[in-house]
Amino acid sequence: MEIRVLRYFLEVAREGSVTHAAERLHISQPTLSKQLKDLETELGKKLFVRSSFSVRLTDEGMLLRRRAEDILDMVDKTAEEFKALGEISGGDIHIGCAESDSIKYLARRIKAVQAQYPRIRVHLYSGDRSDLAERLEQGLLDFAVLVESNDLSKYNYLPLPGADTWGVILRKDHPLAEREAVVPEDLLDVPLICPRQGLQKELSDWFQEKVDRLNIVATCNLAYNGGVLTREGLGCLLSFDKLADTSPDSPLCFRPLMPSLYSKLFFAWKKYAVFSPAAEVLLSEMKDHCSALE
Repeated sequence: MEIRVLRYFLEVAREGSVTHAAERLHISQPTLSKQLKDLETELGKKLFVRSSFSVRLTDEGMLLRRRAEDILDMVDKTAEEFKALGEISGGDIHIGCAESDSIKYLARRIKAVQAQYPRIRVHLYSGDRSDLAERLEQGLLDFAVLVESNDLSKYNYLPLPGADTWGVILRKDHPLAEREAVVPEDLLDVPLICPRQGLQKELSDWFQEKVDRLNIVATCNLAYNGGVLTREGLGCLLSFDKLADTSPDSPLCFRPLMPSLYSKLFFAWKKYAVFSPAAEVLLSEMKDHCSALE
């Protein structure tokens, strides 16, 4: 399976048309069609359902698309790293980030690095804890900002300053909006929207034996989308503070949990990782800054 053919396959999958993909790839349509046929023969699976004017992926095609995207991400990242070897004036850094206001500390260090090396580019990938851990393990990310409930034993890491406050994002016309804080009993009969992986350990520990009595109506991996569901009245969102618009003009507000619950975030990387010069610069900046805070 050639890298070039995987790129052809992805272009067709994205365009939904062999004709349009061939135009974008600057090759003839018969040549592209033959490459796709050869790929299907090699894998022994039908990847596309073809019609007169378009193609769509089969289930096997969807699987290959996911794998091809990861493979090509790794190939491109590796090429970037070798291109940057010996040249610290530029380069690409790939960072996975949990949703948190604490990302501002990382942003400040990135800004400091780019002030010295303007050609360094940073690519952020937002996701939940399992997404980030998986991509970090696969080498698709140089670093990841992880919540402390992740298993950090397999990583090297630096703690980010401060901590995020857990609470409930709800409509201002909700009865609980009149409270200064919410306790576990307040949420037993309330439709809840929680992180995609369900209640994380820190939230389960906070609810204790009441956790089995919760009414979870939806999950999400991005607080923005959870905030939209909340705004439309689907339920109340369990989330960190400052991730949804709770300004005076917003229909939403935030109420912290009581007893208070906080989570720290960590800037993590794989043990024994080999970094590009650009990634080394950022790691050095992070280490120097964290040492100065101690």
